[in-house]
Order: sequence, then C-alpha cells, then structure tokens
Amino acid sequence: MPLNFIQSSELPTRWGTFKLHGFFDDIEKKEHIVLTLGSVSAHKSVLVRIHSECLTGDSLFSLRCDCGSQLEQSMRLIAKEEAGVIVYLRQEGRGIGLLNKIKAYHLQDEGADTVEANEQLGFDPDARDYSVCESIFNHLGIVDVRLLTNNPKKVKALKDMGIIVSERLSIQTGQNPHNEAYLAVKAGKLGHLFDKD
Repeated sequence: MPLNFIQSSELPTRWGTFKLHGFFDDIEKKEHIVLTLGSVSAHKSVLVRIHSECLTGDSLFSLRCDCGSQLEQSMRLIAKEEAGVIVYLRQEGRGIGLLNKIKAYHLQDEGADTVEANEQLGFDPDARDYSVCESIFNHLGIVDVRLLTNNPKKVKALKDMGIIVSERLSIQTGQNPHNEAYLAVKAGKLGHLFDKD
C-alpha cells in the first residue's frame, strides 16, 4: 500500500532530537508519522518499534494498557543506541477506532476481557494492518531491522513484505495491577510473547 511522504522536521524530546516524518495514506485517508534518530539507512540492522496509536495510553497516561510505557521505553532505547525508528500508525484500539475503544472499555468494566469486548462489538480481536510499513521502510532505505515487540504478528507482517527481522527484542514495561489481566489475555489469546519473569 503506497503512502505519500509529506514533510520532515526536527522534534526535540527529553531523550534527544528526533526527526519527525509525515506520511498520508490516500486510500484509508489516514496520517501516519515516523520518528528517526541518526542515519538509519547506514545501519546494517536498525532498531525499530512499530507502535499503533493509543491516545489513552500514550497521551492520557492510562494504566489499563502498557502502550504509553512501551513508547517511552522505545524512545529511550533508540536514544541510547543513537539510531533507530519509531513507526507510529494511526490505528487506535487495535484497529477499531477511539470511540469503539471506549465502548470496548465499557464492556471490560462489566467483565469482558479485551478480546471478548472487541468481538462483542463485531470486530476482530486485532484488526491492525501493517502493510503501510513497506512504503515507509522503502522511503527510509531500511531492509533489515531489530524489532522491539512482543507481538509475533508484527514480525510475520514485516517478513511477508520482504523486510529482514534479524532479531525480536522483548519490550516489557508498564506492568501494574490495572493491566495485569489485560496483559495475560494478550499472552493467552493474542499470542504475545512475554518473558516469564
């Protein structure tokens, strides 16, 4: 799925100054952004995080998930390495959108787990699509990545588009009493890979 590159700018953060790249998907009418640090095309295997938008976790500091904590940890690790990429995809709520995510949260408040809530609303447990990453990696000149993820679906998606995933790096952070059951469902029903400790 081709994307249109729009523009780049500097983005100073507490971890360093990243470069912010904007892309637009004409088919889905979605804006996606990418953060890069250092000369990523010069690296043999680039440290990459593919992060799906989570307004509640990334911006409102929700403890119901581990998303915001994963994003911060990714930026920290990339800054430490002085090179890397964060692909920030606009697919809130594992692809169901913000308002449906709030409906799903309501169902969870009443006892459903995160997978059951999505299904009760008529959605797949995980409706995210990573195909736009192909255009992004082509634009950045990236063919080999070390992927920060617990989700084997992301690894498979990249491999299917011809990207070499030389290593999958676990990213476990943000665990708390409010998301304990949520993380257990991600492991048990969605196949996410967590270290036992």
